[in-house]
Amino acid sequence: METIQITKNACTINDAADALFSMLDEAIDDMENGRVISEEEMWAELDAI
Repeated sequence: METIQITKNACTINDAADALFSMLDEAIDDMENGRVISEEEMWAELDAI
C-alpha cells in the first residue's frame, strides 16, 4: 500500500480529494479482483500509519 504525504502548501483540497478518490478506486478494483488482506494484516497496516 502506498502512502502519500501532503504538506500545508503542497496542493489544493481538490488535489487531495483526487488522490483519495484514486486510492479508493484502486482499492475497489482490488476487492473486485479478490486481492484482499486479512483483518489482522489490515490492522497492522493501520497501526503503522
